[in-house]
Amino acid sequence: MTEFSFACTGVRADRYAAGPTLVFRLRVTAADNARVHALALRCQIRIEPARRAYESAEVGGLADLFGERSRWGSTLQPVQFAQVSVMVPSFTGEIETDLVVPCTYDMDVAATRYLTALTGGEVPLLMLFSGTAFTGAGGFQVEPVPWDREAVFRMPVATWREMVEQHFPGCGWIRLPRDTMDALLAYRSRHALPSWEATLKALLDDSDAADPPAGDPFRALTGTTGRTDP
Repeated sequence: MTEFSFACTGVRADRYAAGPTLVFRLRVTAADNARVHALALRCQIRIEPARRAYESAEVGGLADLFGERSRWGSTLQPVQFAQVSVMVPSFTGEIETDLVVPCTYDMDVAATRYLTALTGGEVPLLMLFSGTAFTGAGGFQVEPVPWDREAVFRMPVATWREMVEQHFPGCGWIRLPRDTMDALLAYRSRHALPSWEATLKALLDDSDAADPPAGDPFRALTGTTGRTDP
């Protein structure tokens, strides 16, 4: 059976992708200069939060994931980052290829909340590999890629931030249920507000205003009255 080893040599943000995307540079090595016709590879990427130190400014943003800092000795468990597949072309001995990883800026996703909380440094990643190899010098045979193949990599936080800034410059992103979104849209239309930013500012500024009219669907949905009493 052919022995495979893997290493990640770098990562970059794909500025031409339709959505937030990271491209990891992957080096695949087949022992004894073996001939590989193709490699159908699966890769699971995990964040290993226990493998780095944290600044005091990062602690608050991580509390909802890991609890109080005093408990981090037991709560800093791995966080799933991505699971992707790649078809590695024919090579002999060694090859480098791109591993394309679509990302999300959805703050309901644990990995996004973790990465957003970091102010700098590196993100410790563990890449776990499996798949099927098509090998053979004078013939053709099918071999599994063992489940114990892995590689460690430390991704710069700056690369993640660059990727996010390319697609959401100066912005954040939240996901809302459809009924809440419909009510928010109705509120924006009724008040002729020019943008979502203006809509949210109006709702925040309205906290000291009088009660809204009884048929306001957004206030009926959220259960707020528009007034904050001391």
